[in-house]
Amino acid sequence: MRQIPQSLRTDRRLLVLTVGLVLMIVALAVLTTGSAGAAPSSLEVANDVCLGCHSSESMVKTFPSGEELSLFIDGSKFSQAVHGQEAVACVDCHQAMAEIPHPEFAVQTVRDAKFKLYTVCKDCHLEQYTNTLDSVHQTALAAGDENAAICTDCHNPHTQMRITDKQTGEILLGAHLQIPMTCARCHSAIYDTYKESVHGAALTEEGNQYVPTCIDCHGVHNIQDPTTAKFRNDTPLLCAKCHTNEVIMKQYGISTNVLNTYVSDFHGTTVTLFEETNPNLPTNKPVCTDCHGIHDIKFVDDPKAGIAIKENLLVKCQRCHPDATANFPDSWMSHYIASPENFPLVYYVNLFYKIMIPAVLGSMALYVLTDIYRRFIARKKGGAHS
Repeated sequence: MRQIPQSLRTDRRLLVLTVGLVLMIVALAVLTTGSAGAAPSSLEVANDVCLGCHSSESMVKTFPSGEELSLFIDGSKFSQAVHGQEAVACVDCHQAMAEIPHPEFAVQTVRDAKFKLYTVCKDCHLEQYTNTLDSVHQTALAAGDENAAICTDCHNPHTQMRITDKQTGEILLGAHLQIPMTCARCHSAIYDTYKESVHGAALTEEGNQYVPTCIDCHGVHNIQDPTTAKFRNDTPLLCAKCHTNEVIMKQYGISTNVLNTYVSDFHGTTVTLFEETNPNLPTNKPVCTDCHGIHDIKFVDDPKAGIAIKENLLVKCQRCHPDATANFPDSWMSHYIASPENFPLVYYVNLFYKIMIPAVLGSMALYVLTDIYRRFIARKKGGAHS
């Protein structure tokens, strides 16, 4: 057998190593880029690639229903929006569209397209998405109402600005102002009423961030049905969140005793009892909204609707007390605790009884004690004589 020269053996080893290295590089490339026709990752499809087509305002998709949907994306607005600031890639949400040319998007209407796409929100916002499943909107969707709100009806993913402060979690002022207008997309009639109310006017005209918006009363993602008995029974505690806050109420000179004075009278005692024992059982006793209104709440001294005006209050009372006469509202103390300044007659009558009752009971107790003592002494003396 011929002996292979050492130099030839070395060359063969180098050739094998070279071929092996080339094969490893090819395999790595296949694993990285995927096989032919596979969708590239979001890292490979930069947003600039998508905007190369979608920055055209003439880009429109026509559905079989005849409806048209603009596919235009304003790159400058997206970069300022929260998703742009968080460096979210287009294909993070539109994963199927990472393949170019795009696969067919087979839906019939614009609404069908939104239904097919919005569930991707839960990939990043699982808690919020889960909360919506327990909302009045989801209940309506489950009942077949396709117009009920979904994520993208309230939040445009391409232009949505940050809503809460990153450090404190509090709603930003700009977002606070936008909340009612977001709800108005579906609830326009209610919004028109709200913006004329004491709360809505302060927000829309003065930019007052302390007044309640829709979500302060109804919640955010887990919005419940406001027509239920439970929601009605919970109304006093709902209003009390702001109206017992000393910091907020001090700015407007409003009494913070509203809850205490309400629950101490017959109406509030009954409603509170229902709320604690049978929250789902309706009560016929008035809650805050029965007297003050719901979305149309006015200043209490408003000449047309304010219930500080006796004639206006009488109208409210007659809803439950149809036989109420003109002096019927005089018994209401406007949520104030009696004092020398507010309702002095009631204050001094209370003061009289606070003094008289302990004095009478104390005198009776003293009389009984002295009588017992006298009998005890008399008995003791009688025993000594005997």
